Amino acid sequence: MTVHPSLQTYADAWSDSIEAIAELVQPLVEGEWNRPTPCPGWSVRDIVSHVIGLECEMLGDPRPIHSLPRDLYHVRSEIARYMEMQVDVRRHHTAPEMTSELEYTIIRRNRQLRNENRAPDAMVRAPLGTEQTLEQAMRARAFDIWVHEQDLRTTLSKPGNLASGGALVTRDALLEALPKVVAKGAGAPPHTAVVFDVHGPVEFLRTVRVDADGRGTIDGSPSLGPAVTLVMDWETYFRLACGRVRAAAVPDRIKTEGDAELAAAILREFAVTQ
Repeated sequence: MTVHPSLQTYADAWSDSIEAIAELVQPLVEGEWNRPTPCPGWSVRDIVSHVIGLECEMLGDPRPIHSLPRDLYHVRSEIARYMEMQVDVRRHHTAPEMTSELEYTIIRRNRQLRNENRAPDAMVRAPLGTEQTLEQAMRARAFDIWVHEQDLRTTLSKPGNLASGGALVTRDALLEALPKVVAKGAGAPPHTAVVFDVHGPVEFLRTVRVDADGRGTIDGSPSLGPAVTLVMDWETYFRLACGRVRAAAVPDRIKTEGDAELAAAILREFAVTQ
């Protein structure tokens, strides 16, 4: 690939995860494509449809002209409607149609990346008719593809790649959202420190500090006497943050110390994407 050096990490992470997805779904029989996944409202087929659809948009393909049914309970926002269009239009596609389109889309995207010579700050198409930089777009695709790879692995009982390049991109993206989760979502009071201690294939210790004005920041320094310490494994962390599971469903995988009310509020607001 010949993308800008600052984009190579995202390109490599994307490539690893989308190839893993193709390998996971290639042997599936027709009925397995309908299995529900941890992604709310989506089956295996729906996730692959979403992957194909957004990669086609990265290629500049026009969006499908399609009317969504009105009874999709998981579609509750404009961005959800946007994402659902590429999914619903493929809901009756057969397994061979799905795998063939996925394979062809990967070939086209790999060719695009091999020939990519735009700068990271070049503006490209984004959801809902907006624009974003190429770097933002590639980071988002690496993040999205890895999370959906994990959705499929969970559904198909084929764990793996928990510490891959996509996992590290996901870690960084989710950590950026933590200050808002603690300060705004959970309403942690000024001069509060909250420690997140995550172990497993991806390990990190981060402290979110809320300043006098109620704004949150994050750093890697431990805090003496934090208001709350949350300890969990990496898989639980990203599943909570990505809205795949609620804290109440995995109490044995989360250890909390300190202010129980604040800890509960943080866990209640933990999901930053779905």
